[in-house]
Amino acid sequence: MPRIHKTLAVIASCTALLLTATACGSNTANGGNDTNNATGSNGDAITVTASVNQWGTLAKELGGDLVNVNSIINSTNTEAHDYEPTTADVNRLHNATVDIVNGADYDAWAVKAAANGKATVVNAAEAGGKKEGDNPHVWFSAEVRTKTADAITDAYRKAMPSKADEFTKLNTSWHAKETELEQRIAKIKEATKGMSYGATESVARYLADDLGMTDRTPTGYARSIANDSEPTPGEITQFINALKNKRISMLIFNAQEANATTEQITAAAKQADVPIIEVSEQMPSSYSSLLDWMSALVSAIGHTS
Repeated sequence: MPRIHKTLAVIASCTALLLTATACGSNTANGGNDTNNATGSNGDAITVTASVNQWGTLAKELGGDLVNVNSIINSTNTEAHDYEPTTADVNRLHNATVDIVNGADYDAWAVKAAANGKATVVNAAEAGGKKEGDNPHVWFSAEVRTKTADAITDAYRKAMPSKADEFTKLNTSWHAKETELEQRIAKIKEATKGMSYGATESVARYLADDLGMTDRTPTGYARSIANDSEPTPGEITQFINALKNKRISMLIFNAQEANATTEQITAAAKQADVPIIEVSEQMPSSYSSLLDWMSALVSAIGHTS
């Protein structure tokens, strides 16, 4: 079975998209990439502020020229969980007509600031039936994406009733793309259902669930990571042995949290010829939309199954 970096190279050359190892970043440290900030220039448009750019790009797709969207975390340099918003960030959330936050304790700073402003707030986790304590990486879930898109459209209709029909058309167009992605997921699921995987972090768990995959990350290791603790040497050894003995047939690696422990684990996967899928929390700058990003990940997983 070919290793995943070879597969991704093929995907990148065919689609001009690149799966990169990323970390969450802020608008003040965005490496010169500001493509998702302040999209649109219509002064009469709805002002939208999103905490992170994966939701910001969705907001733009659903609003078109009728919205001006600003994503606060829009690059690959800052960890979203620990981000400390600037005064300008808080003002953007306070002064927007619509705020889009992730919720589930992923961006508590944005949830708090939005609650103290005048905007209609779309909380993606809440829209998708997730709560604090659940896995917060909810954009990997087809159900949450769909429900969040509908919640955003409802907020737009409320903010600009005269354009309700246009927002409905944009929503329908987006749903067609999401449906196409879900059909691809269903097809790939024929090969991935029951496939075992291990994860250095549970970032892409919802996508793995949608693909019918079985999480065999050693329990002790997973518990330590979930509690923001260093895995013990014994837990790391257990993970490495599971890879060596092929009890895990795919490794999902959150490259933005690379460290000495993950180096041991990925090295063991390479030695055992277990394919590695690199994922990130923040949407890489090489993608223009959330669905493009998800589609590339689904393709990468499909090529290894």
